[in-house]
Amino acid sequence: MSAETDVTAYDTPTRTHARLVDTTAPKRPRGVALVLHGGAARQRPARVSPTQLSVLRMVPVAGRLAVAGRGELAVQRLLNSSRGWDAEHTPVDDVRWALRQVAERWGAHVPVCLIGHSLGGRAALLAADADQAVSAVALNPWLHPTEGRIDLTGRDVLVVHGDEDRVAPPAHAAAVARDLARTARIGFVSVRGAKHAMLRRGHVFERLAADFAVSTLLDRPANGIVARVLAGEGWLEA
Repeated sequence: MSAETDVTAYDTPTRTHARLVDTTAPKRPRGVALVLHGGAARQRPARVSPTQLSVLRMVPVAGRLAVAGRGELAVQRLLNSSRGWDAEHTPVDDVRWALRQVAERWGAHVPVCLIGHSLGGRAALLAADADQAVSAVALNPWLHPTEGRIDLTGRDVLVVHGDEDRVAPPAHAAAVARDLARTARIGFVSVRGAKHAMLRRGHVFERLAADFAVSTLLDRPANGIVARVLAGEGWLEA
């Protein structure tokens, strides 16, 4: 059963209203999967609701990760401070805050995989340079095509994008993936017939995210597409 940790906190120099929700939390996990939601901004700043659709869409992703982790993986969902992408306090700031919470709870040595959808996918990639992060999964990430010019040396990255996504252009994600490939081991998987909400062929997104996180965090042998990505194949279809 999921348990919400009330972790509204005061950080320097900004205040965060982010919250973490446990999907599974073993006492001594070998790795942590941090699940990040998307969601558009409102006309006025608004707090994230646990019942908004973009948050709920990540619940089955977190559940799949928990099952795949077999008690060795802690899975937490991050609820951002506010909806959308506030330029003064972005979801990346919330991710970095969440990583500090993970380090305080389980130790800075525990590796983390960041898994996000839409703007959460953007945050996962932009925050993947953190010392704790060993891998990142971006599902239909909403990106600017120049945002891949960051150094992710030593990280494993998976981008999964529906080829019929009309909200987050796959071409932008592909451009970012090409840039990231200069430093990271990265795979870009195009999912045929899938749209932004990951409702059609959603099981593909969930399976790939879980398989990649488990393989990179727990050093388990991978199969199928994830095995091919980790073997060095960069561009695949599902």
